[in-house]
Amino acid sequence: MQSLVENAGRTVRPWGWFEAVFEAPSHKIKRIAVLPGQQISLQIHRQRAEHWVVVQGTAHVMLGEHSFDLMPGQHCDIALGQVHRLANQGDSLVEIVEVQWGDYLGEDDIVRLSDDYGRA
Repeated sequence: MQSLVENAGRTVRPWGWFEAVFEAPSHKIKRIAVLPGQQISLQIHRQRAEHWVVVQGTAHVMLGEHSFDLMPGQHCDIALGQVHRLANQGDSLVEIVEVQWGDYLGEDDIVRLSDDYGRA
């Protein structure tokens, strides 16, 4: 069953926040905001792939051994099992829309390789 997520609320993290916009068994759409000077953990996912579209700010993206900046309207794909990180090196909010797809879409599919906030 698929559904538009109404009033799901934001999940606050040390680096910013995210909220689910749409959920179905095989895919999920989220808004993610990263505060100035912050970054998500360096991570992989074992059961899902992702597609990021920048909608605000300049997103600094690390994919494997490569890093690059994306501006609003630009996007990238994160393959299943690919090492990745989203960072905000600027002084204004970075916001992306993330589309996840795969066999499992739970938050516990995050394998953190490095984390600025001491999370395992």
